[in-house]
Amino acid sequence: MNPLEAALLPIANVLNRNIRAATPARELCEKLAGTVIAVRVRDTALATWFIVHDDHLELATDADHEPDILICGSLFALARMAGVPGASEIRDGSLEFTGDPLLAQDFQQLLAFAKPDLEEELSSFVGDAAAHRLGEIARGVGRWSREARSTMGANIREYLQEESRDVPSRYEVDRFTNEVGVLRDDVDRLEARMNRLGID
Repeated sequence: MNPLEAALLPIANVLNRNIRAATPARELCEKLAGTVIAVRVRDTALATWFIVHDDHLELATDADHEPDILICGSLFALARMAGVPGASEIRDGSLEFTGDPLLAQDFQQLLAFAKPDLEEELSSFVGDAAAHRLGEIARGVGRWSREARSTMGANIREYLQEESRDVPSRYEVDRFTNEVGVLRDDVDRLEARMNRLGID
């Protein structure tokens, strides 16, 4: 067993414990048995293979055959997908996806059932009160990160639209679109008038 597979073993144990604890997860395992999902970090050789068996998941760093589903993205995009459903990342191009979308949907549901409650996992090491406090800190950091991204995006947009004038504002785009519409209508009317007058 290579070092990465050794590191994946505790993760697999936690996922499988949660699968065994939930009847819908066990049913999904049976339904997906034999499915292979590869998750690759873009521009690296890092990959994790999820091999679904009747009653558990196996995590490996390689598999003998092509995966049924392949998800590829940056480490950051993959980490975001682990926290929330990854549809928006697929839509915006952060993640590349190939394979059967129905299988992928079932697999995503299986992972949702298997996903550990981090506070509960921590409580066995540091106690309930400390685990709850750490959970609050992690949620606060997550909220701050989302708000910081939103604020930074708004600041960049404002700079590009108002200060450097490299990007038009929404008002300017709407005005331009309206003016193009008026020009198009004027051309259509002129063409109709020329046709009525017999001018080619």
